[in-house]
Amino acid sequence: MESKTVIQALAALAQESRLGIFRLLVEAGPAGLSAGEIGSELALAPATLSFHLKELARASLIAARQDGRYIYYSADFAQMGALLGFLTENCCARDGVSCAPAGCLPPAAQKAPVRLSSSTLSSSASSPPKPSAAKPVLSKRKGVKA
Repeated sequence: MESKTVIQALAALAQESRLGIFRLLVEAGPAGLSAGEIGSELALAPATLSFHLKELARASLIAARQDGRYIYYSADFAQMGALLGFLTENCCARDGVSCAPAGCLPPAAQKAPVRLSSSTLSSSASSPPKPSAAKPVLSKRKGVKA
């Protein structure tokens, strides 16, 4: 992937509404969502949504397909993978340790996410933190403002 393409993709994602749209389409999977469903989910006006969809498509992060009267949008997973691959290509190369993101590893190599409870947090406040290989995973999607 060329640096110019990476910069264009990151610039497209560096806006709150576009990032929200892209994350929603990733969540929807290859089937995607209609423009109306996206606008309804994220409370975006049609003209605003159209502008943001155009910017994401120009960066090759999403694809559109016509189905009757509706246009469905879906994330371009190959492009997303190429972007992540470019960003992590030389990850920890100087240390000689593989630090690829957990999502990039085969399922057998992934560890279960660590869940922190309130009792864990309160007990850790009084004692020094213990080293841990796994980090907590945040699963909630943040809301997007228009």
